[in-house]
Amino acid sequence: MRKKKPVYEGKMNLKKGDEVIVLSGKDKAKRGKIIQTVPEEGKVIVEGINVVTRHQKPRSASSRAMVKQQLGEMQKPMGISVAKVMLICPKCHKETRMARSAAGDGAMVRSCRKCGEYVDD
Repeated sequence: MRKKKPVYEGKMNLKKGDEVIVLSGKDKAKRGKIIQTVPEEGKVIVEGINVVTRHQKPRSASSRAMVKQQLGEMQKPMGISVAKVMLICPKCHKETRMARSAAGDGAMVRSCRKCGEYVDD
């Protein structure tokens, strides 16, 4: 019997397209854009970060699904925990924690704690 993976109970404050910096691990201090978020696991997939090699076995040419897929060794980015990445402010270009503040129309938006500018446009 397989154990269920625990569901991530924290809040995901990062979005697709955000630029982040890695805080720890083999890719420490590298920057990249978020390609995909996985809120159920508390992970994000960042381009060029945590890249692993996967091996694809060659198949017969008759299968139509494999025509466009690369065979042999493939480089694939894997998920990284949201606790190990930090948002980079698009205005001041510094890594920062996010603050939630009310915009002029009353909507809650993310803002930079260092320069005070809104992250969401």
